[in-house]
Amino acid sequence: MMTELYIPQAQLSRLTHLITPGKVVVVYGPRRVGKTTLIKRYIREHDPDALLVTGEDIVVREYLESQSLAKLTSFVGRRRTLIIDEAQHIREIGLNLKLLVDHVEGLRIIATGSSSFDLAHQTGEPLTGRKYTLQLLPPAQLEIQETESAHQTRAHLEERLIYGSYPEVILMDSNEDRQLYIKELIASNLFRDILQLEGIRHADKLLRLLQLVAFQIGREVSTSELGTLLGMSANTVDRYLDLLEKYHILYSRRGFSRNLRKEISKSRRYYFYDNGIRNGLINNFNLLTMRDDAGELWENYILAERLKYNLYNGHLDESYFWRTYDRQEIDLVEEWGGKLLAAELKWPAKSSRVPGAWRKAYPDSSFQVVHPENYLEFITGS
Repeated sequence: MMTELYIPQAQLSRLTHLITPGKVVVVYGPRRVGKTTLIKRYIREHDPDALLVTGEDIVVREYLESQSLAKLTSFVGRRRTLIIDEAQHIREIGLNLKLLVDHVEGLRIIATGSSSFDLAHQTGEPLTGRKYTLQLLPPAQLEIQETESAHQTRAHLEERLIYGSYPEVILMDSNEDRQLYIKELIASNLFRDILQLEGIRHADKLLRLLQLVAFQIGREVSTSELGTLLGMSANTVDRYLDLLEKYHILYSRRGFSRNLRKEISKSRRYYFYDNGIRNGLINNFNLLTMRDDAGELWENYILAERLKYNLYNGHLDESYFWRTYDRQEIDLVEEWGGKLLAAELKWPAKSSRVPGAWRKAYPDSSFQVVHPENYLEFITGS
């Protein structure tokens, strides 16, 4: 069973602001995070006369791959808003969209795609100066809180740490349904774009790589060690990790350093955009009291939520972890506006002192501990 409810999307107002004549707005993100819902909501609330098509339709592809101005303009007709869902399936989409925005006066275009890498590759050079981009991720707590009370938010915290925040997962009524959905998503959709668009045949190696990374949340990842375990070169592991980032399954953080001798700066830590995907990959949906990785789940959850908070609020920050060779460390360092914010992420709630080496090297930075009793302000601003 699934509750019928719309989770307000923070990027809807941004989309409404950006869509202007002569411009293309590219909306990208993982599968099933709500891109189609976003554009349908936009049509419903702001532009009911828009033409909505999908790049998976062979007839649509025939027109939008044509590079014929006559065919393109006849396809659009009198409409002044064209919305293309799953646009990564259309060859030379960037060149064809350039023809449209350059020659059809007043035309506005939205193109969505689950593959940021392929869509960006196809729209990059042809649409230079003609496009804006919007990234869409699984719903953020700052969006979800619009549909629930503070009491419900507190009650759902453990559920979010275990099952994540995909829209359908949030709206489902039972944990059994959530588990089935996440397993199906991993089995049939998680690698679809990588396998189709990148020509990679070894889905089993991608799955095993993700499982290994899932057990290393909060630790630096060695590509040579992963390569040894997987029977592949470190360069191939690097390539796979890069693709998993481009297709919005993982993201990475590198070590913060101002060239102090003891700071680690070349290593990377990897995190999942969604806790449910991480737990589904290792097939562990146990309650927090029955597992030994609650701290890692908390770190992954808070970092992903903070990423979404900064993204949707337009904060142009840089994010890192910090660690020294003598094992002093901080989970999150943000640098923006010429200032440094350091945060330790603790589950359960407990105090933590700023590391001495950090305090000495960066005395003007701010420091805070984020725990279950104060986390909402850190990830929602309220």
